[in-house]
Amino acid sequence: MSSNNPVRSDASDESNDEEESGGVQIIPGAALPDVELDPEAIDVDLIHRRIDAIQGFEILQKVETLCLRQNDIKRIEGLDTLSTLTELDLYDNKLTKIENLGNLINLQQLDLSFNKIRKIENLEALVNLIKLFLVHNKISEIQNLRDFSQLTMLELGDNRIRKLENLEALVNLESLFIGKNKISKLENLGQLKKLKLLSIQSNRIIKIENLGELESLEELYLSHNSIEVIENLDENVKLTTLDLAGNKIKRLSNLSKLTVLEEFWFNSNLLEHWPDIDELKFATRIQTVYFEHNPIQKDPMYRKKIKLSLPSLTQIDATLV
Repeated sequence: MSSNNPVRSDASDESNDEEESGGVQIIPGAALPDVELDPEAIDVDLIHRRIDAIQGFEILQKVETLCLRQNDIKRIEGLDTLSTLTELDLYDNKLTKIENLGNLINLQQLDLSFNKIRKIENLEALVNLIKLFLVHNKISEIQNLRDFSQLTMLELGDNRIRKLENLEALVNLESLFIGKNKISKLENLGQLKKLKLLSIQSNRIIKIENLGELESLEELYLSHNSIEVIENLDENVKLTTLDLAGNKIKRLSNLSKLTVLEEFWFNSNLLEHWPDIDELKFATRIQTVYFEHNPIQKDPMYRKKIKLSLPSLTQIDATLV
């Protein structure tokens, strides 16, 4: 979001500025320190302005994007009249509850990341929402998403979620980010037929399962879990990126059906059997592999052996071939 509208102003010049600006109003006080709001503004950007309450925004008649990142706002309020709003960004504030958004019926993107929100609630009126960001809050349950059939991106990373559930209504979802939670099982994803990207890194997953119905899946990120076996990916034939780094896997197996794979991240596992590299030979487009911090890396011919097995590679670990 960007804007030419908000400008800091000395309080002593308020009366002259308002008279000369043809409608620009200055909202003084602790909530909006020295901020000018133009009623005709479409994009309003108020990042890191020490705002502690949403007040005075009712003068915005045409606003479509409103960015209030990195402020001290404790409550969502004062936005009822902004029905033209399509993007609202309240990233990094002091919010504890989702509330008072019911009138923003045209909202397409909502970012409430880096707050202290405990529950997904009071969003049922936002049926046009396309992207929802709730990263780094205190959310323990996925719920109240049944009205979001238009949603294409959902970010729930770095919360306290223990179970994948209540996602069946998200029939147009293309990207799901839910890393750094406490999830122990891959489940309840079968209705997400349009899902292209699933990121569930740094959880407690022990088994790859229940992904067969994700027929559109192109990118799968499962790093830093407790997986021991590569399995149950035969139906995910559109995968171009597979991230299994930081698990407990000893052997490469069950990869022969992934013929369009381009990137395979397998660093920090337990691979020591060189012939397993041939599991990737059917991926004739593969360009990047990561095998560092596996036992095979101790071989002085490590890079040469990988390149000989997979001649299409352009990168091994962080180094170009």
